[in-house]
Amino acid sequence: MKYRFFSLSILILYLFLGTVFSQVDQSNLPAIAVAGKGAFLKAEQIFPIVGKQTQECHASTIVETDAGLVAAWFAGTREKDPDVGIWLSRQVDGTWLKPIEVVNGVQSMTLRYPCWNPVLFQPRVGPLMLFYKVGPSPREWWGMLTTSEDDGKTWSWPKKLGKHWALGHLLGPVKNKPIQLKDGSIFCPSSTELDEENNVSWRVHFEVTSDLGKTWDVIGPINDGNTYDAIQPSILTYENGDMQILCRTRQNRVAQSWSFDGGKNWSDVESTILPNPSAGTDALTLSDGRQILVYNHTTRETEIPSRQILNVAVADNGFNWKPVITLEKETGNRPRGNRHWGEYSYPAVIQTRDGNVHITYTYNREGIKHVILDPQKI
Repeated sequence: MKYRFFSLSILILYLFLGTVFSQVDQSNLPAIAVAGKGAFLKAEQIFPIVGKQTQECHASTIVETDAGLVAAWFAGTREKDPDVGIWLSRQVDGTWLKPIEVVNGVQSMTLRYPCWNPVLFQPRVGPLMLFYKVGPSPREWWGMLTTSEDDGKTWSWPKKLGKHWALGHLLGPVKNKPIQLKDGSIFCPSSTELDEENNVSWRVHFEVTSDLGKTWDVIGPINDGNTYDAIQPSILTYENGDMQILCRTRQNRVAQSWSFDGGKNWSDVESTILPNPSAGTDALTLSDGRQILVYNHTTRETEIPSRQILNVAVADNGFNWKPVITLEKETGNRPRGNRHWGEYSYPAVIQTRDGNVHITYTYNREGIKHVILDPQKI
């Protein structure tokens, strides 16, 4: 009870600080990290940008399997175009293999929808899971699932996740990875973008399966979309059983919510001290108990705006976030014809068995970049 009172007090404090620090300070951010120095071990493109197979790509996901790393993303002509499918690459002996399209949105000989936001997840027992969305837009899409018994080499015939009375179409994890609870249930952070009489609202919920996606329960939505338009949560866990989510918003701040009962109930969605330009983030609880967040330390009004800088922050209690690494920073002029030049966005982050942290993210919508950090040096 004392811990919960402390958490509530900190929430109130940081809500106040969020108002005080409404002007985002970018002057004290770390310099752009250099691969091979300090905690920044390595950086590489998963596939060569010159001669790339698709015009654009976005929204990557990464997972560790017994056979190595696997990454996926959506790619095609442009986001929302019907030729956008889910592409995947496996890392073998330290080298990323040539990407292949593993699923698409073909519905019939005359109808094809775009695919969106893949999420890879390896449960403790069971096949590798690839969740993704299909549909004309995020307001109309539905969740899909395909699985692999051989660490991503081959995949099952995709299936719809189905519907739930509380939600409509199930989506699975909407952008960021699930967690697996002690009882084996897969706890998926999810969200919806609703348009009710031309009033768009973003709401966070959770989808839970105890049988590898055959049946589902839904928790939430936990917000009404009035105070905070929040989507794309990522989940942090604490040794005492508490859970925290961090979310993308349209209110210039990364938002948060807490659960003290294993994810059944959640506190009101509130602001953190970190900025957000309405762009995806991802977070992870490290094996040493600290939390790590990959995000854009910007708003759409800052000197370096929107998705033109990508950062890593750490905390040891979910509140005292400190930017520690700048992965990318764009200050040059945009080349003609490239509307996404300087976009570093939609990160995914995991910690592998060797203790290293792996991050993938969109690189100018032309490539998917993979970086490796040593958290002991952060």
